[in-house]
Amino acid sequence: MNKFFNFNLKENGTNVKTEILAGMTTFFTMAYIMFVNPSILAQAGMNWGGVFVATILATVVGTLMMGLFAGIPYAVAPGMGINAFFAFSVCLGMGFAWQEALAMVFICGIFGMILTATKLRKAIIAAIPKSLQMAIGGGIGLFIAYIGIKNAGFINFVETSEGFTRGSIAVPELTTFAQAGPLLALTGLAITAALMLLKIKGALLLGILLTTAIGVPLGVGSLPSKLFDTSAFAGFGEVSFAFFGEVGFKSLFSGTYPMSLVFITILSFLLVDVFDSIGTFIGTGRRAGMFCDGNENLFAESRGLGTKFEKGLFADLTATSAGALLGTSNCTVYVESAAGIEEGGKTGLTSVVTAVLFLLCLPFAALFGIVPSEATAPTLMIVGVLMAGSFMSIKWDDFAEALPAFFTITIMAFAYSISHGVAAGFIFYCLVKTCTGKAKEVHPIIWGATALFVINFVLVAVGM
Repeated sequence: MNKFFNFNLKENGTNVKTEILAGMTTFFTMAYIMFVNPSILAQAGMNWGGVFVATILATVVGTLMMGLFAGIPYAVAPGMGINAFFAFSVCLGMGFAWQEALAMVFICGIFGMILTATKLRKAIIAAIPKSLQMAIGGGIGLFIAYIGIKNAGFINFVETSEGFTRGSIAVPELTTFAQAGPLLALTGLAITAALMLLKIKGALLLGILLTTAIGVPLGVGSLPSKLFDTSAFAGFGEVSFAFFGEVGFKSLFSGTYPMSLVFITILSFLLVDVFDSIGTFIGTGRRAGMFCDGNENLFAESRGLGTKFEKGLFADLTATSAGALLGTSNCTVYVESAAGIEEGGKTGLTSVVTAVLFLLCLPFAALFGIVPSEATAPTLMIVGVLMAGSFMSIKWDDFAEALPAFFTITIMAFAYSISHGVAAGFIFYCLVKTCTGKAKEVHPIIWGATALFVINFVLVAVGM
């Protein structure tokens, strides 16, 4: 297998068993997207079953490209956050039909592939200072942990008007652990932490499976009434290649909408897509040594690290355009890939395993749906702990370095967006350098990216 697929397992210090475990771990931590993405896009008028099939197929295409083309252990799927932007902002807010929104996603993917072909995306990352790279890595760890905490039900948002005169606000508070879901997640966290401390091989995956087994008799997750179900396929024809009809490309550029609005929407899609992937690659790849040489230099050509990265970026954007054709919003590299990497995944075989499991979900989704979010939440929290080590490389006693790093980390987690965290870091980094008389030290690419972020924020704020 190693020779046939050229995964170079021995050269990367791994083996088939480890890669399979890693692929399974990644799959279980992100399997929720199969059910969540259709539910969100259905709000824009799309067929739930059709989007369900499109989500799985787009994930399989992108993840297989990561494994077989780029040779790296990352999974690609329709992105959370950007799917909500697609449904609630672009379609329900701006008034675009979902077919027109898919057309813009397709264009976004094409533009992204052009950027990758010109090596501009790689140049963007090479221009990011190391302190911000470390902040992005640690921020993603905090972001992943926050996803886990929310999925576990550890935090409730309660409306209160006490002390306020302008209406109620929602404030977070720790759950009372009176419900089975949070209790199961807490039990799973203890189990997974113990397995990690005992250095049990496959600790993260084993933690997910054991927590699921405990949850079924507690009513958190249930056995399916039937294993084989192909009813979702009926709606696939409705969403796939949908923007080639009267509503889509044709209506988008017919003069119905201001071209400035179309442009800023495509730009918004592109910025989120590009910088979500950049942030994930930096955060997880640097920690795992995926794109670094022995001196921690990103994208060193001595081991083909730069080539791997470029192929990964290309696979990501290809999945976005392919996903639009199939009938779903932008695809992006999933931060949950960090769970598989922490489990030992180092090659494309990890991605292939993840893709195969998603493919099996087409007729057997109910079987894989047994695993509740409370069972995968502990793994995400543990991964957050492991990735927090990046914070040590930031000079917190140097305010000029701490300021952009802090806002990268906090905005990324609290605003629930990797790209917004990167944007905050870039903006404060440019501000620091300007105020300290070191503006010339900022790479022109960082200035350009920062300008695009600011323009995007302004145009969104004024409703264009």
